[in-house]
Order: sequence, then structure tokens, then C-alpha cells
Amino acid sequence: MAALRPHVPSLLAATVASLAVEGVLYRWQRSMVSLFAKSHADLSVRHVLRDLLLVVGLLRLGGQDRETAYAPLVVGLLVFYALHCAIQAVSVLVRRTRTLPVVTRNIDASALRLSPAPPLLLRRPGHRLLVFGLPATAGLLATAATDEPGCAAFGIAVSLGLALKGLYDLLVRLLPSRRPASEQEVLDWLDAWLAEYKPTVGLYFSGGASSAYQANMWLEPLANVDGRPLIVLRERFMVQKIAATDIPVLCLPKVSTLMRLEHSTLQALIHPSNSGKTSQVLRIPTIKHTFVNHGESDKLSSCNPYAKAYDEVWVAGPAARERYAAAEVGVEDKDVVEIGRPQLDAVRPYAGPPTGPRGGAADGHVATVLYAPTWEGWDGNPGNTSVIEAGENLVRALLADPGVRLLYKPHPLTGSVDPRAGAADLRIRELVRAANRERTGERPAPDGELALRAGELDRLTTADYRTAADQVERMLSQSAPEPGRAEAVARATAAWEEAYWASLPEWEHQVVTDVRPTLYACFNRADLLISDVSSVVSDFLASGKPYAVANTSGLTEEVFRETFPTVRAATVLAPDAAGVPRLLDAVRNPERDELAEARAELKRHLLGPDEPASQERFNEAVRALCSAAREHRARMAERLAAEFPGQRGPVEEVPELDPTAET
Repeated sequence: MAALRPHVPSLLAATVASLAVEGVLYRWQRSMVSLFAKSHADLSVRHVLRDLLLVVGLLRLGGQDRETAYAPLVVGLLVFYALHCAIQAVSVLVRRTRTLPVVTRNIDASALRLSPAPPLLLRRPGHRLLVFGLPATAGLLATAATDEPGCAAFGIAVSLGLALKGLYDLLVRLLPSRRPASEQEVLDWLDAWLAEYKPTVGLYFSGGASSAYQANMWLEPLANVDGRPLIVLRERFMVQKIAATDIPVLCLPKVSTLMRLEHSTLQALIHPSNSGKTSQVLRIPTIKHTFVNHGESDKLSSCNPYAKAYDEVWVAGPAARERYAAAEVGVEDKDVVEIGRPQLDAVRPYAGPPTGPRGGAADGHVATVLYAPTWEGWDGNPGNTSVIEAGENLVRALLADPGVRLLYKPHPLTGSVDPRAGAADLRIRELVRAANRERTGERPAPDGELALRAGELDRLTTADYRTAADQVERMLSQSAPEPGRAEAVARATAAWEEAYWASLPEWEHQVVTDVRPTLYACFNRADLLISDVSSVVSDFLASGKPYAVANTSGLTEEVFRETFPTVRAATVLAPDAAGVPRLLDAVRNPERDELAEARAELKRHLLGPDEPASQERFNEAVRALCSAAREHRARMAERLAAEFPGQRGPVEEVPELDPTAET
């Protein structure tokens, strides 16, 4: 309206206001930005419209002769927009040359001519147009206010200069000496690296961003395995979701690239989860595959029929073997291997009841209760999570006891399917905060130890690359790790956990949602676990400590125990949490704990024997599966040689695993 009238003050105010609104949108209203983009009114369109209205306003401020006087300015503005389109076209070409068929981590890939990424501004068309075009917009505003065309000419000239500089920076990156290796060069490098590294066993993973924990829980067992381990991923973003590790990480997004593993020395792949892309790697006949799952529980998902697609299924103990037999999903008993749970070696065993008097927070050590419910799941079963029907009752009952310290650690996916679970989770957190406001006691004096340990751990585990780095730059900065980094991370993690718990008052309730401390670290602090039917219960049994399971399934307690074997040594809590006081009494007084022997027996049934250690059993299973893969390759080579005599050269011998070799 200001441009059509025209009215200079209104034109100036409207333009400045629109620029301010752009900043507000990108700072606080991201959803509105997405809505504009879906309506084809993105930042570029809005900026072009803004400049167009300024030009219309300038032309309508005077007589017809102004059109001739301002024509060079309009031409300059059009040239600037043409340069913007050229920058975008070249930016796309640069991005394509920097999108390699392989993404690596913990691997020296400098031979691929990796280089830092272009400035982030040159890769974002809307932001680039706004920043580069700001001088031109300011010049047009100054001309509207002063009626001096020179202001607009100067502003447009600055914008043209910025655009030319940006175009030059991108064009230089297309020179043969500056661009990364071509696709064929990368594939040749991949074959050479596989031949040099000679991987023997790998972890295969594909999934969404929130599922990375399923792979991360197997990193330490894989790092301690006999042989040369490798992590194989399918999604590019997942490379940065994998936790700190020294194991080489190889992301192969395309199926054709994935198939190159067939001709490598890789003998076995471990699968912690099922995904749509799992079927693609199962087509490789030279590799044996085993399913380890990312946790074991009595849920139906723990004996999925898809498991029969693997050569073997590795489980913790006899209970899982029986579960597969009862489910009749096609997994034969001979293909089930009991390996225990190597991750649980870090869980400390039961060391007796809570010490110190019962009473207010200032009276001494209190009983630490870990409430770790699972999420609602995909099937809508009301018994999946206790958060909705029982969570608040359980927390209120625990908070009502002054001798209890609560650690509340909800599942990361809580509320992702059922909004009621997310709402209940927020109410539980508020209950914890309100209870802390009612408690008083001595707080540890801040000594800076936690910040020091956190800084040391972050230095070792945080990727050292710019925020604006692309995948190629990350590959360059995340090269082969320094020797001994894994041991340094383990020491730094232990030191951080000690400093973390020491920095918190023993009487203060905690809501634990960050990556650190881990669930197993919470196990070691807890005297009692309250959870749902999930792998959390099975893992906690390694400690031998008392635990309880909330029954929100609608089943009677007798049927509930019979249906879910992991509950047989647990205290079953109804949704009203009426049994919490008696449960706490048994925790404080072991002589009243009637389930101690049942827990010990159930532990052996679920997790297997204590000896040999789970990591040793895991290593033995890896060796056996790799041996089966080598034997299969030998048989296939003999068969092919018999069918096509004289047409094949000698088969490359696959190295056997050396138990004494460094991992």
C-alpha cells in the first residue's frame, strides 16, 4: 500500500518491519517458516517481493522521466538476481561433487582429496539472498528517503560485488584439483581400504535418528571382540549419531556400494535391530548374519518372526531360547546361541540394603529408587508403559516417603506415539520438582570438579569440526583416532560419573534425561528398580537387587506373572501403587525380602551363568560364526571350481581370527 500510494515514511517503516519480522521468524517461529515454504512463499520470494515494491514506490514518487533515470538501477538489480540464480546452480554442482558414495569415520580418507566445506551462507539460497541483497535494499530505502539515485546505485554495487565474490568462491571448488575424488575413485579407494584393513566382524545398523541407542549399546562388546571390527551404516546422518568409539565406521547408502562387502574379508555381521534395509545386506552370501537385538524382554517384539532370516540368533540365556521355541516363529533351536549380556559387565552386584537412618533428607543416606518406565510402543497395548495409568501414582507414593530418593529416567521415545504418555511424563517431572522444593538439606560445595571432568570427557568424545561442516569436512576431521583414545574415554567416563553423583545432594530427587549418566550408571546408584515389562528389568537382574514391575495390562497378578517370565521374581505393583510402602520395607530390611532366591534363579535363567563372562562367551560366538563363514566360502569356491574348471583363479584366503591379536 505504501508503494502504490506512494508514501515514503510508510514505505520505510514497512520495509524495516518486514526485515525485522524475518529475524523473528527464524529465531522463534520455525514452524511458521516451514508453513511459508510449503506455500511457495519462502525467504527468496519474500525478498524479491520486498525489492520489487521498493522499486515500484520509487518509480511512482516522481514523473515519467524517473523511469529513464532509474532504469540502470533496475538493470543492476536484475543482474544481481541473475547472479543469485547462478550461485545457486553452482552451489548445487558443488554439493553434488561433495556427496560421496561412502561416508567414513575413524578412517584416514585423506587420499580422497577432502577439503573444508564452502561457507554455510553460500549453501543456503534464502539466507544468501537476504544477506547479499541487504545493501541493495538499504540503498533503495536511502534513495526513497533522500531522492538521491546514488545511494541505490552504491547499495546495488555492493550487492553485486558480494554476489560475484560468492560465485567465484564456488567456481574455484569445481576445478579438478579442488574437488573431491570422483565416485569411481572413491569406490576404488574403498576396495583398497577393505583389502588393507581386512575386517572380520561388523555391526550392521539402519534406522531413525532416535534409534541410535540400539547400536551404541553394542559398541563396547564389539570393540573388545577378537578380530578386526567394523561398523556398517546405511544412513548418512547416523554416522554422527554413533557414540564415541575407535572402531572404523563405514556408511554405505547405496545397495550397489554395499554389495562390495561381498568381496571383502568381512565374515560376520551383528544386527542389533531389524529394518527395511536389513534384507539388502542379507543378500550377501559370503557373510554370516546374527541377530542380537537391542534388549530382551517378554514382549512379542523380542521374538519377531523376522529373526528366522538370520543364520543365528544370539540371546542372553535359556529364557530367550524358550521364548523363541514357544513363539513358533520359525527360529530353530540349533540356531539360537546363548552369549549372556556383555554390556552388563559394568553393572555392580548387590551390596546390601541402604545404610543410614530412615527419615528426612538431612538424616543420612536414603534408599535410592530408580523409576525407569518404557515407552508406549507401536501396538497400543496398555500394558506396554506404566506412565499413563500408574506413573503419577507410583511417583507420589515414592515421594511421600521421606527416606526415598527418586531417580526418574523415562524412555527417550515416551510420548512419541501416544500424547497421553508425553503429558503424563511432564506431570511426573513437575511432581519431582515440587517435591524438591519441599526438601532441604546440605548441598555439596561446588569445587569445579564436575565441570573439569565434563570438559575432559567432551574433549575426547565430541567431534572436532565446525558447525557449518558438511560430510566431506567431517570425514577429514574425524580421521583415524589416536592410539589409546578408547582407554582414555573409559577413564574419563568413570571420572565424570563419580564427579556427577558427588555434585548432587543425596537427598535430592533427580530427573535423568541426558545421554549421561547412562542407564547402567543409574543401576549402580539404585537400591530398587521400578519399571515395566522391558529389557530394563532383564538387565537390572544382573545386579541381584530388588525390583518391581507395574501391572497396567488388565491381567490378574497370577496371570501377569505367568505370561511374563521376567516378572516372576518381581514385586507386582497395581496402578494405584498401594504396594509401594511394603516394597520399600523389604528393600530396607532384607530379612523380609521373600524374592531374593527367586531373583538369583531368574538371573541365571534370563542372563545365563556368571562364568564364563559374557564378553568371553560373546567372543567365542563371534569366532564360531566367522569359522562357519570361512567354511562356507571354501565350499562355494570348490563348487564353482568344479562347475567352471579353468575359468577362475585361486581364491583369496580369508584370514582366521587370532585371539592374541590386538583389537
